[in-house]
Amino acid sequence: MSNAKVPSPPPTFPALVQAFFAEHLTQHRALSSCTVAAYRDTFVLFLDFAQARCAKSSTALKLTDITPELLLAFLDHLEQVRHNVVRSRNARLAALRSFLKFAAHRDVASLQVIERALGVPMKRFERPMLGFLSREEMLAVIGTPGSSWVSQRDHLLLGLLYNTGARVSEIIGVRVADVVLAGAACVHLHGKGRKQRTVPLWRSTVKEIQAWLKLNPQLTSTSALLPNREGLAMTRDNVTKRLELAVDAAAKGNADLAKRQISPHTIRHTTAMHLLQSGVDISVIALWLGHESPTTTHQYIEADLAMKDRALAKLQEPDAKIQRYRAPDSLLEFLKSL
Repeated sequence: MSNAKVPSPPPTFPALVQAFFAEHLTQHRALSSCTVAAYRDTFVLFLDFAQARCAKSSTALKLTDITPELLLAFLDHLEQVRHNVVRSRNARLAALRSFLKFAAHRDVASLQVIERALGVPMKRFERPMLGFLSREEMLAVIGTPGSSWVSQRDHLLLGLLYNTGARVSEIIGVRVADVVLAGAACVHLHGKGRKQRTVPLWRSTVKEIQAWLKLNPQLTSTSALLPNREGLAMTRDNVTKRLELAVDAAAKGNADLAKRQISPHTIRHTTAMHLLQSGVDISVIALWLGHESPTTTHQYIEADLAMKDRALAKLQEPDAKIQRYRAPDSLLEFLKSL
């Protein structure tokens, strides 16, 4: 009687997907819930597309079905049908690549198929120039708070976005306990990938927050600092719509604002640009914004034409008569004595 061990069958595609999310992403890599949600959204879109393309249910799909042709068709679908930008297209592909690399360790027999699929390249794209507002435009958008509860909340919302340069996800995640008003006033922001940073607050922002908390005594330490009418944290869509209304109101006195595409991220760019123009070191701005790489922050230098003009003025023009350097006698004597 043979004692040879019968090899176990390779895991099914559904089992691999479940293990990828339940074990690899959440346990082994300990990714944040927001990152896991982004991976989930990618798979929902991809499986819906693959089911229609391959004419089989998602549970019947196999790794061998994930061919370069299927992936490229899916990526084209994202751009042409869903009108995703190249950056979003590449992010979806990165999520699928991560799964394929995981699957390669669980199903060695499918290595050749996986290697072909991993050969689908990221798409290059031109990085657009950063849009930002002048100080006058930013103050016009923030405006003057009205007497209503919503108006005062929106004024604090826009002012806090400008003060901190926070992402939308960070600003709507601020709880009352995250704000320190005594001593060195600051706000604790919970950024991407569970990263946290602390940003100082202007005196005017501190006074406005104090007035806001006095107006809303029902807010506890765990409450959202900027809630909606139901007392829950605002959503991205809420913030975008409130900003649109503020821009429309500001455009009545500044027609140029009506021609601009202004998003909450535009305010983040504006904060960074104004810090840079005020002489703040780029490494400090990177910390302020929570950038992982200084190359991301360097984009603001590229976008500021005024800074380039000042740099150009320091260069000698080609037709200018260059003065020969003459060292002072004391320096010459020092050098000769060496």
